[in-house]
Amino acid sequence: MKKTLLEMRNITKEFPGVKALDNVNITVQEGEIHAIVGENGAGKSTLMNVLSGIHPYGSYTGDIYFEGQECRHLNIKDSERLGIVIIHQELALVPYLSIGENMFLGNEQHRYGVIDWDQTYRKAKDYLLMVGLEEDPRTLIKDISIAKQQLVEIAKALAKNVRLLILDEPTSSLNEQDARKVLDLILKLRQEEGITSIIISHKLDEIEYCADRITIIRDGCTVETLDKKLDNVTEERIIRGMVGREMSSRFPQRENTIQDEVAFEVKNWTVYHELYTERKVVDNVSLNVKKGEVVGIYGLMGSGRTELAMSIFGQAYGSNITGTIVKNGEVLELNSIAEAITSGISYVTEDRKENGLLLGSSIMHNITLPRMDFVSKGGRIDKYLERKTADQYMEMLSIKAPNVEQFVGNLSGGNQQKVLLAKWIYSMPDILILDEPTRGVDVGAKYEIYEIINELASQGKAILFISSELTEILGMCDRIYVMNEGKIIDEVLPSETTQESIMNAIIQASKGGN
Repeated sequence: MKKTLLEMRNITKEFPGVKALDNVNITVQEGEIHAIVGENGAGKSTLMNVLSGIHPYGSYTGDIYFEGQECRHLNIKDSERLGIVIIHQELALVPYLSIGENMFLGNEQHRYGVIDWDQTYRKAKDYLLMVGLEEDPRTLIKDISIAKQQLVEIAKALAKNVRLLILDEPTSSLNEQDARKVLDLILKLRQEEGITSIIISHKLDEIEYCADRITIIRDGCTVETLDKKLDNVTEERIIRGMVGREMSSRFPQRENTIQDEVAFEVKNWTVYHELYTERKVVDNVSLNVKKGEVVGIYGLMGSGRTELAMSIFGQAYGSNITGTIVKNGEVLELNSIAEAITSGISYVTEDRKENGLLLGSSIMHNITLPRMDFVSKGGRIDKYLERKTADQYMEMLSIKAPNVEQFVGNLSGGNQQKVLLAKWIYSMPDILILDEPTRGVDVGAKYEIYEIINELASQGKAILFISSELTEILGMCDRIYVMNEGKIIDEVLPSETTQESIMNAIIQASKGGN
């Protein structure tokens, strides 16, 4: 019989106008990997913020027991002293500090009040090797990939003598290969170090791969806890528990809406890095999208997908950009984001919190921001019209919030993503570039977003769809461009290819086979 490490009893947490958690119960056994799943806004992250002291004792009701002792955490330091360490979806690393400095930030290695840098970097190296990262600990965080930053966060947790590791969407920004490395590391740490983990993820295949038990939360309440050894755990069963209904398909059916007319073309597009201007990040790319067509762009991290998208969108990224953009047969000169928007092109960024939304502003302001002229009269914003417009988009995209005055930063990830989509749909584009439009979004909200994309295609919009999930690319797109090292190496039809053949094309191209 395994020992109970953590028990959370009858946890209730309220925010103004919202009950985020309603008598939630969860038990975690020592040495297990315990998954928490649920739709966006179900209360998963709130529950972990209660456990880690981000929401301190007194701001919630209920009891927390760790190793049989009651916990009343007033801050995150209290939980870390017990070995409870949380890694958030948005990594808490300082870009212009070194790996070693980040790993011991707030936990400095010192002698007589002076930081011992030799010990800092020596210990950092040891912990980095534990997570399989052979990186110089003096390297700046900004100079390593997101995948490596995720490993640094785990190494940072190990440096705090972690007993219970909480990972909130640890693979949301990673491609499938890098995600698997993180999951294998979590399994390894359990096996070799005896570390217990709680993982929050919307990727149900990853949950099935690594979790021993799965607790499902819906609308702030515990639905059930499944044990892989005892229960018939399938993705369908998990989904039913999450959304309260059967979902026969992950991707909605879409009629062929493709028109003969090419709406958007990019010809011989080349882009150099913004800072390292001698480095080519997009290399002579040409592509096209017809009206009513959803065209996918797939590639591994660093393939140039996002750099391509952002550079097309009014040169929002890059230097020494050359090539031609053609819309409806007319060559466009897009030297700014404003010019791209007024030309009918929109870009839904992959990083909604950093670049896509104003978290401290209302849903209404975020939605109407790209085209304030649509809700203005005589140079002044018509507040009634702005609110009416925002209400329409809130209803159309099923954004869950008390009203359009709600701050976007208080919404769940899935609802933030819907606000981001609403913002750019509102700008009345003909061309939509969607960069990871379902990142960090639960399966139910994903389906709703897919339906929105299909509706836009049926209206004759031309859509470029970028995703790190091959299943999503194959399930949603009419054609797929495959990118590697800044180049398009293949163009395929979903009906004529497989995940394996696409990955094989990338591997061969990386070896110089293309």
